[in-house]
Amino acid sequence: MSAEELAVEPLRAARRLLGGVLRSGPVALRIVEVEAYGGDPAGPWHDPAAHSGRGRTPRNAVMFGPPGVLYVYFSYGMHTCVNVVSGPDGTASAVLVRAGEVIEGHEVARGRRPAARTDADLARGPGNVGSALGIGLDDYGTRLFDPDAQIRLELGPEITDPAAVSVGPRVGVSLAADRPWRLWLPDSPAVSAYRRSPRAPKMDRSA
Repeated sequence: MSAEELAVEPLRAARRLLGGVLRSGPVALRIVEVEAYGGDPAGPWHDPAAHSGRGRTPRNAVMFGPPGVLYVYFSYGMHTCVNVVSGPDGTASAVLVRAGEVIEGHEVARGRRPAARTDADLARGPGNVGSALGIGLDDYGTRLFDPDAQIRLELGPEITDPAAVSVGPRVGVSLAADRPWRLWLPDSPAVSAYRRSPRAPKMDRSA
């Protein structure tokens, strides 16, 4: 198991993360929902919805680096979102961890997420993933396959059965809104609800 398993196109990397375990200190969660994001126009997977969609900046620079690195950012100035860099070194892409099931450190996660009504709510939604794991902006750039890292990623067996994974459009993006790059495990109670951005064009249902 190594970061090179994520040096693939965004959708395949997203599928590879499903069922894996993300650990941060005493808390561990099983990844049950993800979204794939590509990169800039010069790369093979141009994605206008990605932070890297217009090119490299100090904020998104890690997305252009080697796979298996943590990309963290603030959303709406209050939520820390957790992403795993994917694709070959030098080609921007990443996978957003949208939801997980807490499998270790429940008491710590509950202390960080007092508003959660059930254990399934602890890491449902990308902001809650960051809160439950206690991940902050200082963790940006962590190498997730380093055995000495405080935050570590453990990939599970690759899911090869198409029926075991549900696929749909990404949540809350106004650009490339219908790209089916959100993947989730349909049997998990921790999967978040789909919400389309009000700024996204209306979905064409005539096709």
